[in-house]
Amino acid sequence: MSQALQGLAGSLPDTGSVRAPRSRFFYSSRWFGRWAIRRRYRVQLHETRHVPATGGVIFCSNHIGVIDGPVLAIFAPRPVHSLTKDDMFRGLLGRFLLAVGQIPLNRDGADTAAIKTCVKVVREGRAVGIYPEGSRGPGEYDVYHHGAAYLAMVTGAPVVPVVMFGSREPGGSRSSLPPRGSTIDLVFGPAFTTEQVPWPRRREHVDRISALLKEHLLDHLSTARAVTGRSLPGPLPGAPAVPTPVLDQGAS
Repeated sequence: MSQALQGLAGSLPDTGSVRAPRSRFFYSSRWFGRWAIRRRYRVQLHETRHVPATGGVIFCSNHIGVIDGPVLAIFAPRPVHSLTKDDMFRGLLGRFLLAVGQIPLNRDGADTAAIKTCVKVVREGRAVGIYPEGSRGPGEYDVYHHGAAYLAMVTGAPVVPVVMFGSREPGGSRSSLPPRGSTIDLVFGPAFTTEQVPWPRRREHVDRISALLKEHLLDHLSTARAVTGRSLPGPLPGAPAVPTPVLDQGAS
């Protein structure tokens, strides 16, 4: 584990000085976002009974298309504050993302500020969204990072797996949108839980919990395919089959 993550030493990392993401406008405007997206797409939610009604929760989703983040944040049973790559927080888009409570993440290394913000959100009983693949791709978890497992170990919060279908067509590029009238399915799965682990959270322990979480995510992916009868879109055109992993990345 990197020294930056180890810098969060202590069984309960201090988040007293951390500014929580904005929520009032985001929570009150989700109805408008749903209306706007449903003018173009049909969005279906499956197995929402697995989402805890209260308390901190970590949504852990596959990542296949450019609209995955907005769809999850707006349509999940609870508002989601997702890790989003920091170069999107520029200009009008950046101001909007901050206004709707999304969390900037520097993917060049372990971003302790982003991690502490996630801990703050979960401690306040809200929902965080993490994309363990780190960036858009096949959605099969061929690339898999440890951030969700680490956050679960720090907070003890349940991790609810999410599988997204239909947010990118087969052969679509990184920035392509599905055709108007497409159906986007979100399938929620049973929560993965682990005890809150005090310092030191050693690399081998994080690796073990992370491997168990990945197995849980893959099991849910199989279930989601059966529930919907749908397939994932496959690799991005021109992308390497298995990109080099980098620890703790968020949505792109």
